[in-house]
Amino acid sequence: MHLPQRKQKRMITRLLLGLSVGLLVAFNGPAINLTITTSTTIDSLGACQGVSYQKGKVYLYGDREIGVIRTYTVGTNALTYTGQEVKLTVGGQDVINHPTGIAYNGKGPTFIGNSIRLNPEGTKWRAVIYCVNWPGLLRTGTLDGNLLNTIDDDACIQGTRPEYIQLGNKWYVATADYGDKGNEVRLYDPERLAKAKKTSEPGVLVKKFTCTPFVQNLHWVPEKGVLVLIQNQIEGRRWRFTFVDLKKSLESGQQQVINIIDTDKADELEGFTFLNNTGTGLAVTSARSNNVHFMQGAW
Repeated sequence: MHLPQRKQKRMITRLLLGLSVGLLVAFNGPAINLTITTSTTIDSLGACQGVSYQKGKVYLYGDREIGVIRTYTVGTNALTYTGQEVKLTVGGQDVINHPTGIAYNGKGPTFIGNSIRLNPEGTKWRAVIYCVNWPGLLRTGTLDGNLLNTIDDDACIQGTRPEYIQLGNKWYVATADYGDKGNEVRLYDPERLAKAKKTSEPGVLVKKFTCTPFVQNLHWVPEKGVLVLIQNQIEGRRWRFTFVDLKKSLESGQQQVINIIDTDKADELEGFTFLNNTGTGLAVTSARSNNVHFMQGAW
């Protein structure tokens, strides 16, 4: 019985040391490889906070002097700005100043996350989820008339980062924590969430499981039943992609890891999405230069 424990400890130690770009660790599923192919700089976002891929277009969001979302078309290892910019303001006042996720599935309500700093030290935050009229937001370019509801994510431990996932025929809004302990992935009922004032209200939180620290964002891969935890290896630094079996994680109450991919990139990974079924992905960081990275994945 002692031998497996020693082996397990050695494996955990190797994971924590940090791995080179593209190196992978297989756990209980098929190997997944993810490598950077091209890096580029996208300006006018402030610190980029994430990426959403919808109907062939890329939406990058950041915390400039106001929260913004900008739209891009995808070329070969390149993004082209369409000229469409959304300012996350109402009456000219910044509302979603630090966007942390866009949950969009084209069917249910659309949600945008926000982390609001409550003290200069950045030790206290308020997590908020906004239900928005997404078509109206893209059409008018501001939240004016398109902000449908403001929900305090008081069920969270630290931060919110909404992403749609599907189990069977049912859609949920998943989110996770960024802190260094007690972290969870939580699944909210989108219809109840859209009408709630806080996520601790009865019926909003449906399922959850524990996960590792420093989750910046989530990405759902429906054809694989895999949820990707987009993480930092340490607080605010270094890249980590954790691929978990969603169904098994919910059944066990703790993340069931398929693969972990660590890189030696030292900046702050903020978001990731696969762009198509060929395995091309896009990772974004909060760096001022080389903040967008095309990646190639193989299952």
